[in-house]
Amino acid sequence: MELFNRIVREEEGQDLIEYVLIAGFIAVVCYLAIQATGQSVSDMWGKVSSAVAAA
Repeated sequence: MELFNRIVREEEGQDLIEYVLIAGFIAVVCYLAIQATGQSVSDMWGKVSSAVAAA
């Protein structure tokens, strides 16, 4: 129990945990943005490829 209380009261690792949470949040947002735009980029690339092949 003493170890738990000491961990809760210490603030040394707090900044590191916050930075890890922020980096994780940014990674999730980037992943979702790529997923959202992935299909439209793929469709556009297909259209460009077809136009170049027809030319």
